[in-house]
Amino acid sequence: MNYSKRQADPRRHFAGISFVFLFHAFIVYALVTGLAKKVVDVVRAPIDTKVVEEVKKLPPPPEIVVPPPPRLEAPPPPYIPPPEVQIATPPPVQATISATTPTPPPVQQSIVPLPPAAAPAPVGPPSAAAYCNKRPAPEIPGVDFAGKLSLSARATIRNNRIVQVEIIPGSFSGSSDRKVQRAFANAVTAAMLEYGCVGDNVVVEQPFSFTIH
Repeated sequence: MNYSKRQADPRRHFAGISFVFLFHAFIVYALVTGLAKKVVDVVRAPIDTKVVEEVKKLPPPPEIVVPPPPRLEAPPPPYIPPPEVQIATPPPVQATISATTPTPPPVQQSIVPLPPAAAPAPVGPPSAAAYCNKRPAPEIPGVDFAGKLSLSARATIRNNRIVQVEIIPGSFSGSSDRKVQRAFANAVTAAMLEYGCVGDNVVVEQPFSFTIH
């Protein structure tokens, strides 16, 4: 292909002409408005230079040396002369004649042991009258007996009532009949179970005497 004969593109010529035209228009505008002078003035503006000195630290204040306080020494004690001691010369010892009286020997005392103290009498249970304000009399049983008869009973109080009655052995007097003793013991037991008492875990005693004609 022959490049010399190739036809030139007209669009390239138009773009180049437009760029040249705009460049000349910008130069004319700069000359008219003084834009170039302002640029030169800005470039020629003086440059201020400042030398910053290094801040020097002030030296520390001198130390104030305080002298030590004076030592106060105690004054020496005053001189006190020692007291004068006068020693009395003892009188001469006179020879004396002393008589010695013989001491009689001590009298031997015999120690007699004291008899042992009697043991205190045993204290029995308190009377039923101290705890019971209601004490009905027992009914006399219908047995063949006439005369006086006595016995004693021991009762246990729990929760304000009598729960157990026991005839004290050996307290019967007036009859040796087993049937009579059993009848009166049952009557006493039934009467004591009806007592009105106040107390808990208390044991009391009550004597009874009967006279039957």
